[in-house]
Amino acid sequence: MKSNTKRMKKIFNIIKKKKIYKIEECIKTLKKFPKTKFIESLDISINLNIDTKKHDQNIKNTVILPHGLGKKIRVLVFTQGKNVELAKKAKADYIYQENIKNIKKKIKNFDIVISSPDSMKIVGKLGYILGPRGLMPNIKFGTITNNIFDTIKKIKNGQIKYKNDKNGIIHTSIGKINFTNKQIKENFFALIKSLNKAKPSKIKGEFFKKIYLSTTMGGSILINHYDL
Repeated sequence: MKSNTKRMKKIFNIIKKKKIYKIEECIKTLKKFPKTKFIESLDISINLNIDTKKHDQNIKNTVILPHGLGKKIRVLVFTQGKNVELAKKAKADYIYQENIKNIKKKIKNFDIVISSPDSMKIVGKLGYILGPRGLMPNIKFGTITNNIFDTIKKIKNGQIKYKNDKNGIIHTSIGKINFTNKQIKENFFALIKSLNKAKPSKIKGEFFKKIYLSTTMGGSILINHYDL
């Protein structure tokens, strides 16, 4: 606990109070934080100017980060027929072809679950497990699809899903602290570009209210979003 407190004090001394950082300066500052025993993720929080009580203003989308998340994405696939071979070629980590009791124990080992429409009856029986874990396949996220091969490839190559919470904030990761500055910046702008495309047509004025970037075990830095 004492070592962690010392570390946080060092971090808060590095971050300049009340300063709004440009993304390039923010990345450089994050890299000055004291190192941990593991490679930290870069977490982003984006406060959007939306009314979450209005259905047409909620954001739910996917984006391919050009440099991925810096970790292996484990994909579980529910499918049948020819799609089984396509899933194997796309290097899915597991393809459901067994009884439902066994798969229940394995679900916790996966990051993404994909299903073809003809297998959704099976997936539906697992909804009470998949739902709470945020793993339930969804048409809007492209995880219910007949295009099994391309979907797996996109996910393996860095596709992430994001959606706002009840306060209108997007929480997600955009890589690892050991990425190059250029890689982090390009991942950041890929997400921003995707969000701008998903902006509800009824939103007037600024879409982004506040954007913070942080490491897993570090403090948050406020980013200048006015030029994005």
